[in-house]
Amino acid sequence: MEKGHETAVGGDKPSHFANMGSTDGGQKPYVWSSPQGGCKIDLRKQIFCNRSLNMKNIVAVGFDMDYTLAQYKPETFESLAYDGTIRKLVYDLGYPRELLNWSFDWTYMVRGLVLDKKRGNILKMDRHKYVKVAYHGFKELSKEDKVNTYGNTLIRDSFDEPDYIIIDTLFALAEAYMFAQLVDFKDKNPGKIPEGVDYAVMYKDVRAAVDLCHRDGTLKQMVAKDPQRYINEDTSIVPMLKMLRDSGRATFLVTNSLWDYTNIVMNFLCESRTVDGSRKCNFDWLKYFDVVISGSAKPSFFHDCNRANLFEVELESGMLINTDNGSPMAQVGSSSPTPMLSLKGQKKACRVFQGGSVGHLHKLLSIESSSQVLYVGDHIYGDILRSKKVLGWRTMLVVPELEREVELLWELRDTRKQLRLLRNERDLIEDKIHHLKWSLKYDDFSTVEKQKLSSECNALEFQRDQVRFAHQQAQRECHQMFHKIWGQLMKTGYQNSRFAHQVERFACLYTSQVSNLSLYSPDKYYRPSEDYMPHEFDILPL
Repeated sequence: MEKGHETAVGGDKPSHFANMGSTDGGQKPYVWSSPQGGCKIDLRKQIFCNRSLNMKNIVAVGFDMDYTLAQYKPETFESLAYDGTIRKLVYDLGYPRELLNWSFDWTYMVRGLVLDKKRGNILKMDRHKYVKVAYHGFKELSKEDKVNTYGNTLIRDSFDEPDYIIIDTLFALAEAYMFAQLVDFKDKNPGKIPEGVDYAVMYKDVRAAVDLCHRDGTLKQMVAKDPQRYINEDTSIVPMLKMLRDSGRATFLVTNSLWDYTNIVMNFLCESRTVDGSRKCNFDWLKYFDVVISGSAKPSFFHDCNRANLFEVELESGMLINTDNGSPMAQVGSSSPTPMLSLKGQKKACRVFQGGSVGHLHKLLSIESSSQVLYVGDHIYGDILRSKKVLGWRTMLVVPELEREVELLWELRDTRKQLRLLRNERDLIEDKIHHLKWSLKYDDFSTVEKQKLSSECNALEFQRDQVRFAHQQAQRECHQMFHKIWGQLMKTGYQNSRFAHQVERFACLYTSQVSNLSLYSPDKYYRPSEDYMPHEFDILPL
């Protein structure tokens, strides 16, 4: 595996899709409150609703930073993380030097996959946990192998730690790809991986190497030197934050990144500044927030029983100052509490903290009910599931892949209708065959009549095989239009994928970019589409 696998994921943009908003920094963005706002929204930038949400009931809107406000470029940032992890595996964990020649294909993996650490397999399953696509390393498993390995109900009911890991963040795509490479390498090079190092141990080593990369600060130092190389600019973020604050909402940031890195990234997003440019980082971006909590250690942050201490951050030095559950404390040798750090021109200073728990945040923002909070994040487990299940916060999931997904859905709408017609045709032909065979078995026909019915049955079986082949071929081609290996993100065959099922269960809203909030009224009432059961679906026109 010296070269990355090429995966065709191209596609022309539909000409009728409007260009609302801007992410390239070259065009002034439209927001709902601007004269150009309030018009029809580009399908790729729409916010989709699973559960009714009236924004008039929301008093505080919170954001994650990494992969939510800050969208990293996979071709640069993920490759940087991948290269750093490879070096850690070789130089720190003793893996063969051949790994240094490997490269990363950032298009190969998708979110929602499940790694079988024990068997070295990568799985895509539907919402019922039936495995529909499975690879051992980069080798596809046969249908028989899939059924024999994962057809057992007890296995299907697990698919969880410690033997399985869900790839539910964009950051995890590089380690999933590396795991597939290691599985392939171990199978093809017996003896080069030390005895006793099985697939599960290899995954554990990959995770350890990833953690080492983050711990030594190399990744963040590279991003700090040239944020534009690694982070997408989005000129709609500041107008969005301004509009939310002008509407009377509090805004907050809760991120696992520490203060020094958070300040660099948010400076770039809000002011497009770099640390070694002519204009240095400052704290102007804090005027768009009421509270910032860095080093939050999500998802444990969302548990109110969490008793982590809350420290206030001294902005210039990054030093941590003791607080009494958020209230300033007098330091040793001083008779008065440390004054709150204020920002020039601000009526009320944004306070920056590290650690703590959701109880501290609710107190700082005077939140009376968890349902008054909307939290926007990218991580199903770390951001959305825990805040939803434990707290009852309202949630919005950012799914950048959705932008291209809806584009292709629109382009392939006629193909998908044709697939439904072919499927219906298969059903009708099979029903006719079953009826003829039943008649031949039980009804009293003459020899001539039986021969005639048998010939008719043979003709129908030939027709069925042709339609089945055409249907399977068309379905495979449609599948590969979305992704050559894994197909549509939100589907596996005709069922919702496991990832889509989680989105449906835990995200009140979901959208492709966080700044899509700027295209809607801050008082909008989001309403879900009507649910359909199978008995209703066929009544609808194609």
